[in-house]
Amino acid sequence: MVSRLRSALLLALLLAPSAAQTPRPSFEAATIKPTQSADVVNGYWSRPGIGRFYAHSLSVQFLIQLAYGVESGQISAKPSWLDSDFYDVEAKPEEEIKLSPDELKPRLQSLLAERFHLATHFETKMVRGYALVVAKSGPRLQPTKGDHFPGFRVSTGTDHLEGLNWSMPFLATMLQRATKVPVTDETGVSGSYDIKLRFAPDAGSGSDTDQDSALPALFTALRETLGLELKARQVPMQVLVIDHIDRTPTEN
Repeated sequence: MVSRLRSALLLALLLAPSAAQTPRPSFEAATIKPTQSADVVNGYWSRPGIGRFYAHSLSVQFLIQLAYGVESGQISAKPSWLDSDFYDVEAKPEEEIKLSPDELKPRLQSLLAERFHLATHFETKMVRGYALVVAKSGPRLQPTKGDHFPGFRVSTGTDHLEGLNWSMPFLATMLQRATKVPVTDETGVSGSYDIKLRFAPDAGSGSDTDQDSALPALFTALRETLGLELKARQVPMQVLVIDHIDRTPTEN
């Protein structure tokens, strides 16, 4: 009986997924210091692909957004200080790593776990939002030219979206910032495109016109400029739930 039990346990271990999964990569060296500047609103961070990561005056919430690729509205169970404590970060990966966006995210996740003891999990819920679809007239998209990182040169504001090498899922993410609700890509369009979209500041109203602006409303601009539309519907949204985070990072 004991022999059979041992055999069953051994078989279960052999068939089970390996516990020795590849560890999440970390920075080789990193420092995190509270921002000393009185002007904490003018934060910035390094562009991808330069072999190091530096940031000035970024909130812990924004560091989490960079690390997990989520918007602020996709973070749940946030402590009140998450978007009011600001830090300067200097981090260096292994010598051969250039820190593309895909290389940066897991290292930032490790940094937040190591220094702030951040623990999280994802949940999916259905919320009111928009689906990005192709308009009846068909897409009017300019294929990207040149070799750029995905989402290169991101410029967003209350009246424009502009950048190079944007995929449709990336455009949907940028539209979330303009509409302030989740947007999912349902265009079925692959490839990357150079995007230049100008629209009236009242982007999230759903109206086709804006009487106070010479620019078309976002919905009109999308249809006329890019041949795309936003359709209101319930959409799935991934929410990053914070299980634990320390307010003060461990020492450098």
